Amino acid sequence: MQTSIVGATGVAIVLLLGAGAWILYRRRIRARDDARTLAAMRQNALSPTEFEHALAALCRRDGCRDVQVVGGAGDLGADVLARGPRGQRIVLQAKRYRRGNSVGSPDLQRFGGTCFTIHRADVAAVVTTARTFTAQARAYANTAGIRLMDAGALAAWESRTGPAPWEL
Repeated sequence: MQTSIVGATGVAIVLLLGAGAWILYRRRIRARDDARTLAAMRQNALSPTEFEHALAALCRRDGCRDVQVVGGAGDLGADVLARGPRGQRIVLQAKRYRRGNSVGSPDLQRFGGTCFTIHRADVAAVVTTARTFTAQARAYANTAGIRLMDAGALAAWESRTGPAPWEL
């Protein structure tokens, strides 16, 4: 009887150690992939989907958990969902635009129609590689309670010299 208990305990310990090693391995792979994605973002060499993953990597780096990239067809305006460092529900819309372009009011209105009602955001933000938002977009965001992060603010967030969207 004791032999079977000792054997079962040994098997359980081996399984737990294996699971722990697997978790550490996956975290290392995720950290490596995040570092590569962020390096590509600094070079402005990301596709729209890769940009969403870069925002997710920044969220993870800055203490968010349950980070998901959900962008694509049927995303209802959300590209990244996360639980912030203080437990707040964060919903990000990623706009990978050329630096000369501006994010306009229609983009904000589409996001504003779902970020709070469908996605239940505590913090909703539009993050873009564009240099600016139009005056109408800024006015809508101010009224709707949506935070805006342009290319300059994004660079500051990435370099840790500026706040994350949930800290704006």
